Amino acid sequence: MANQRISDAELAAQPAAYWTGVAYEALIAFTRARQAELGFTQPQYWLLRNLSAADLSPDGQGMTVPELRQAMSSYLRAEDDLESEAEVLLERGWLTRDDAARLWITEAGDGARADLKRHAPAIRERIHRGIDDADYVVALKVLRQMLRNTGSTLV
Repeated sequence: MANQRISDAELAAQPAAYWTGVAYEALIAFTRARQAELGFTQPQYWLLRNLSAADLSPDGQGMTVPELRQAMSSYLRAEDDLESEAEVLLERGWLTRDDAARLWITEAGDGARADLKRHAPAIRERIHRGIDDADYVVALKVLRQMLRNTGSTLV
């Protein structure tokens, strides 16, 4: 079905759940492949972001892996092993671990986080290439309405 021409009527009859699932997997795979080319993983980036007072951390305080897993629960994937990912960042000197098993971002780690963040616009641009912002907004509005129609409390 990848390169077949599908009429609007045929497309409208296809299940949104299938296509949103396909899109989710493809977009995650694409993003993670681009990040791997740059020498880091998406979970490593999330660890840095969640520990940085300049980013997602509400207070800049250290967190344990279970606390980080809870903070990232809405976007972690089943295969993401935060303990292993944290070990890589500890070896790089981007994180430290205290006696209470809390991870803390280092100055080098926060610099790396900022460097990694600079790549996000290029990844987004590649994903959004050929899509008008207005069309993108319409697509998201449609998806949000589908979520509301099914009783989701996520929107």
